[in-house]
Amino acid sequence: MLTFGWFNTTTALVVLGIALVIFGPGKLPELGGALGKGIKEFKSASDGEKKQAENEEVKSESK
Repeated sequence: MLTFGWFNTTTALVVLGIALVIFGPGKLPELGGALGKGIKEFKSASDGEKKQAENEEVKSESK
């Protein structure tokens, strides 16, 4: 079994089952896509801030 602290396979299945009951099978793919898009945007924004900080550091070192 795969475990990460308190979160294990059984917990994941229970959460997925509750989400299926609450949102229904037609809405879950849409929610998954929205979640994936949000994570992708967060990652790209985070990478952008890192690059901006690196560029500012390089500029300050060259002065």
